[in-house]
Amino acid sequence: MKERLLTFPLILILAGVAALAMMIPGLHALVQEEHRVARAFVYSSILGLVLLFLVGLAMAGRATRGNTDLQNLFSLLMAYTLLPLFLALPFYEGIANTSFINAYFEMVSSLTTTGATMFDTPGRLVDSLHLWRGMVGWLGGLLMWIAASAVLAPLHLGGFEVTASGEPGQEVSELDRFERASPGKRLAQTTYQLLPVYGGLTAALWLMLMIGGDRPLVAFMHSMSTMATSGISPIGGIENAGSGYGGEAVIFLFMLFALSRLTFSSDTITTARPGLHHDPEFRFGMALVIGVPLLLFSRHWLGAFEVDQTESFALAAEALWGGMFTVLSFLSTTGFESAAWEGARNWSGLGTPGLILMGLSLVGGGVATTAGGVKLLRVYALYLNGRREMERLVYPSSVGRAQAGSRRIRRQGAFIAWIFFMLFALSLTLVTVALTALGQGFEPAIVLAVATLSTTGPLITVATETPIQLLTLAGPTKLVLCAAMVLGRLETLAIIALLNPGLWRN
Repeated sequence: MKERLLTFPLILILAGVAALAMMIPGLHALVQEEHRVARAFVYSSILGLVLLFLVGLAMAGRATRGNTDLQNLFSLLMAYTLLPLFLALPFYEGIANTSFINAYFEMVSSLTTTGATMFDTPGRLVDSLHLWRGMVGWLGGLLMWIAASAVLAPLHLGGFEVTASGEPGQEVSELDRFERASPGKRLAQTTYQLLPVYGGLTAALWLMLMIGGDRPLVAFMHSMSTMATSGISPIGGIENAGSGYGGEAVIFLFMLFALSRLTFSSDTITTARPGLHHDPEFRFGMALVIGVPLLLFSRHWLGAFEVDQTESFALAAEALWGGMFTVLSFLSTTGFESAAWEGARNWSGLGTPGLILMGLSLVGGGVATTAGGVKLLRVYALYLNGRREMERLVYPSSVGRAQAGSRRIRRQGAFIAWIFFMLFALSLTLVTVALTALGQGFEPAIVLAVATLSTTGPLITVATETPIQLLTLAGPTKLVLCAAMVLGRLETLAIIALLNPGLWRN
């Protein structure tokens, strides 16, 4: 039965998981006596399961044939573009006073772990609809964890092209195919390995936040949002949570999982030497998490010195903590804002540091994690190449002292990372031009483009002095933002790989 199920397209399996997941908010709404919302979820779940059963029955007579890695990559693209149509159905019926395109935007934003929302007004959504948003984001994060090693790594995509010896978007050789498991079995094995880790970490964070003082639904959604780096919150952010600074400290520790794959798995190792302290991504990420807040703190301290408020040590410590938490949050593309962040800015007289937060979001987190952005490994490869070129300016005949792996990152890896960076910049330009052509101002268009391409939705309300109201945008603008979120989640190189003739030959 399991072998037969693995022969079906990945998009059908994902649709089946989504249909089963709809039962959870349906039962929650039933307990909360929100019968209209409960019917929307339960009926949508039953309808989806029946349709999938009919499609599976129609495909049962075909010859069993495993899917290739490129076909699974195409299924991922379909999952991010077509599956939200199904996910938005109970959400649309449950609200009953919004357009379907708004519900579709919300589901694309949740599934891609972007976290941009049109329903941030307190009381607009019932708890069951908030739960569905958080669950879709959590499932989207799990999908990226699994797809990273089962789909993207064999194709040398998603950041693996920096360290891999093969060409990006190309499948493995015939010998590798003989030694490796089939794509379907790799998906199953990776799911069995990572699902308990992902679920266990979420449950542990949920328990800690409840002990800290959050009510169960808020703690559950914040734990799911932290692990998925979606930044989805039913109360407008963790600064409004009851757990306070203790909850922020716990979330800070769990956000470190977005800096490197080696924090939770070694299935896609990116360094020749074992150990997290040898991982260039984690070290580079921690340098940013420590260095940027110290620079901001020095600016805070100078601002406080000018207004003669340096006697408050507690206020200084609060400003430092607010900087560290917010920097890590936006570096991991989660987008949570510390409760001390606003106080720190008021204390020093510093305005909204939108450019700093946008830059951190563009850098992004680790390869094969739920974080978006350019990725730390690509930035590290460009750093190594730049440092080596500066050495050659001083000593033109010098020989690099790095090992074989570092030489790969510094040469071919840096070249591919630079290509990706240029493609990312072109995508940013294209999205910005499209948004301005649809009537947006230049600054809002830049913020919207960076927020969607880096999958950091909270940037839309944090990076500007006046938050951008997504609900007031026109329909074509929302569709452009949806396309940008899918492009930012799958990355440009993966979209280009889908143009490979080998995908369409069969």
